[in-house]
Amino acid sequence: MADCREDIGALLGIEYPIIQGGMAWIADSSLASAVSGGGGLGLIAAGNADADFVRAEIRRTRALTDKPFGVNVMLLNPHVDAIMDMLCEEKPAAVTTGAGNPGKYIARLKDAGIKVIPVVASVALAVRLARNGADAVVAEGQEAGGHIGEATTMALTPQVADAVDIPVVAAGGIGDGRGAAAAFMLGAKGIQVGTRFLVARECTVSQAYKDMILKAKDSDTAVTGRSTGHPVRVLKNRMTKEILSLEGKGLSPEEFEQRMAGTLRAAVKDGDVTHGSVMSGQIAGLVRREQTAAEIIEEIFREVKEIYESRAFICGAGRAV
Repeated sequence: MADCREDIGALLGIEYPIIQGGMAWIADSSLASAVSGGGGLGLIAAGNADADFVRAEIRRTRALTDKPFGVNVMLLNPHVDAIMDMLCEEKPAAVTTGAGNPGKYIARLKDAGIKVIPVVASVALAVRLARNGADAVVAEGQEAGGHIGEATTMALTPQVADAVDIPVVAAGGIGDGRGAAAAFMLGAKGIQVGTRFLVARECTVSQAYKDMILKAKDSDTAVTGRSTGHPVRVLKNRMTKEILSLEGKGLSPEEFEQRMAGTLRAAVKDGDVTHGSVMSGQIAGLVRREQTAAEIIEEIFREVKEIYESRAFICGAGRAV
């Protein structure tokens, strides 16, 4: 049977089927508007902010672009109910969610004309949210930066694509045309990219943070918080060594949260990449230069086109198709 699910570009009215990751303290109006202006879907990250802060970012983004953009809502945010009320008033093109099940909010958001695209780390949650009316899901593998699940992108994406009848967006470990093409071959209808946009010229993270991404090698990420049940992928620094050592000695979830409080902001805003949390995906080893968001998007999809046009895919006993 032919797969009639539309891609994310058609669903959201954007030129390229790419969503920018909703990175807390990072994904602001500057980056979101640049990604949307470049043909993708830029996201504002609500993080732990209140509704007034997010509303102001929405309005700044609208002043910078007339293209569709969205908001990422972390469901553990203590202001989540007020944020959802505000979003139904402001009506961004889409809302992505993380750190929980957004089921109770889906109908309200859709009634307001907002596309709802939850981030999932399992087939079971993807199926449940599809039944609850989600317009699409982001299947995020553990190659991603920040909070992660257990499955890899390559394993998770096709299983989610087989299980739901809504578009699937692949995330985690995608930073160039090769990763994007692979995601599409696995059944994804779009991609989500975070780490590569960290070095976009319009991204307002500290230059020290960008430089650490640009210098990263394939082995430079680590996962903290596994022992507490809340794994987070970051670049290795003094802070990660200290945290991993403490985890080995039985650091409690409460102690972990206390030690990590404020460390992301320290890296993003203050440039403290020694004691701060430099969240990054494993794709950092492929990121080599700063570009505008539009240049990043255009390059990724130019590479996808070149791959499709110039490479034969092999199946069976060495037969090219």
